[in-house]
Amino acid sequence: MKLKINRLFCTAALIGATIAYAGSGHDHAHGHHGGGHTETGHTETGHAKKGGPNGGRLITVVEPALEFFVMADRTVQITFLDLDGSVVPVKSQAVSLTGGSRSNPTKIDFVEKDGLLVSTSALPDVENMPVILQIRSSATATAAREKFKLNMGDCGSCDFKEYACLCGH
Repeated sequence: MKLKINRLFCTAALIGATIAYAGSGHDHAHGHHGGGHTETGHTETGHAKKGGPNGGRLITVVEPALEFFVMADRTVQITFLDLDGSVVPVKSQAVSLTGGSRSNPTKIDFVEKDGLLVSTSALPDVENMPVILQIRSSATATAAREKFKLNMGDCGSCDFKEYACLCGH
């Protein structure tokens, strides 16, 4: 019963994230500025946007912050970072990901490997999908959530994939 409730909650959250994203007016029709690789870009508010050390998406809703990086085999690597951007070995943090189609969401867990968290399975071969990342500072802590569109397409203006783009578009 608990598993069914968890699946129902994850599916509802994924649908809500998809609806919220679709209604946000976010547009990736690229009217980019400049070109080439930069370590920071600027968002519409003018605040600098920083990338992760491996070229992944920097997530700052938790402390320490983390980098979400999709590797070539579509597995995900989570690297925790201190305020200076130095790698912090994983301690008791726990991460899970729900993504994919709304009718059949994919749930991916992570395990510790060499001080990092690595997904236990690869992401579905979908170029553009909503994801919900749940991050816990310990196994019993309340989860912080980060929702974003995992767009695996290449950015036309920087050297990153769209999900980790620094251009601020």
